[in-house]
Amino acid sequence: MKLRKLEVFSKSEIEEIHNASMHILENIGIKVEDPNLRTLLTKNGAIPTDSTYMKFPESLIKEKLKTVPNSFTLHGRDGDFTATVDCNHTEFATIGTPVRIYDPDHKRGVRKTVLADTINQIRIVDSLKHIICSHVDVWPNDVPYLELHCHTIKAWALNSIKPYGLGCLGRLPSQDMMDLLSIIVGGKEELIKNPRLVGFFSITSPLEFSQLMTNGFEVFAKYKQPTICAPEALAGSTAPITVAGLITQTNAEILGAAVLSQIYNPGAPIFYGTVSHITDIRTGNSAMGSVETGLITSGIAQLARKYNIPSRGPGAVTDSKVLDLQNGYERLQTLMFAVQAGVNYITCAGSYEATLTEALELLVIDDELVGMTKRGFEGVEVTEKTIGLDAISRVATSKKQGANFLDDKHTLKHMRTAHYLPELSDRLRRRPWRKKGAMDVVQKARVKVDEILATQMVPPLAPEKLKAIDAFIVEVAKRTYDDYKIAEGMMDKKGTITIDHVEFSEDSLKK
Repeated sequence: MKLRKLEVFSKSEIEEIHNASMHILENIGIKVEDPNLRTLLTKNGAIPTDSTYMKFPESLIKEKLKTVPNSFTLHGRDGDFTATVDCNHTEFATIGTPVRIYDPDHKRGVRKTVLADTINQIRIVDSLKHIICSHVDVWPNDVPYLELHCHTIKAWALNSIKPYGLGCLGRLPSQDMMDLLSIIVGGKEELIKNPRLVGFFSITSPLEFSQLMTNGFEVFAKYKQPTICAPEALAGSTAPITVAGLITQTNAEILGAAVLSQIYNPGAPIFYGTVSHITDIRTGNSAMGSVETGLITSGIAQLARKYNIPSRGPGAVTDSKVLDLQNGYERLQTLMFAVQAGVNYITCAGSYEATLTEALELLVIDDELVGMTKRGFEGVEVTEKTIGLDAISRVATSKKQGANFLDDKHTLKHMRTAHYLPELSDRLRRRPWRKKGAMDVVQKARVKVDEILATQMVPPLAPEKLKAIDAFIVEVAKRTYDDYKIAEGMMDKKGTITIDHVEFSEDSLKK
């Protein structure tokens, strides 16, 4: 039988959290930065307050949840690769926040990421067995930020047949993404019908929708590109310190986003998502590798099932700054929690240091960890064939000296399916291990990375499409920072903005 799903809440506790979240939405509401969006919400049944908060009646929430899809299919560049995301099984992906990459030859062991690293990451994911999608996991520091979305989509189009992911980084960049993808896949109708792009709608905790994100979210919803509605609440700083309190607040934030998605476009697909974790009270830092991250993720998976929306949660996350034992045990425990809880879309493969740093070696290691966990949660099949009474009888009663099961026909029949056979985990004894180079798992992973980068290829993009992409990027490069502020309706905004816990100043965005 398969292993049972991990459930951290009873049915009555789930209802208590739901009711508390309804109280938040009806009595406190969500801060909505964009005045035009506040008007739209009011027209659709939300209740304005004296401030910028909008209250969401429970009747409105129930009505809008009816049109949220419980499944959707992601497509690769040419439509040949597909992956269905639903409420019944689990897929695995990466995350789009690292700004540094593991480099043991650098004096600090890491360095700033560049576009070449982005391309390598896309190529590695394209070759992996279990990880189905990459999400601008490596932010290229050597291209202008305001053009980043164009360069990364081009890199994806040239190097992968799997889906891709980007953040809802404003109305104008999000529309650029849709226009570029339409060039690549053969039109806007094809893109809407067969989505290629996973969006990230980052919700600001506590209880705030930023204008930049809602602008982009509207575009993603219009084109029906599945979008992760994902608070990153931190227990003890941006959410209550208790796990139950954080989950209650997070649930309210996600439900508010679900309502918004259906106001933008009924039937727009979303993920009920989170990357929420805790604040380490001793240091004030976030602690993604904590055991509480697994508990939060598990609770979110239960709530997603209640609302019949595909869930997204983190796995293979760690706070370690090096590829050490802490890195290993934190990433495995958070991955196991997410898998056993039945999260439908588990992200963060390949990253460490609270997802700020990428390691190509970890990508291939995580793909193997995913294979192990998938095999583990398949459980044990108990049938007459798998019990193998005939085999036991043959070996036990054999007159052959030293008889064992190694050459028995039962073993030969099941040897390729009975066990998971890892590529990177070493099971040699010490002497043959030393003869083969005495490599640790990171060194073996590096060998595999190099092999993939030496051989991975995808069908070339049609020359006319590549020419159109390049011409599009030239036009994007002509824009000024003020062009973006006008398009986003944010001419009066000053200071810094934070995207996926990376802070950008106005000066840095102009570069």
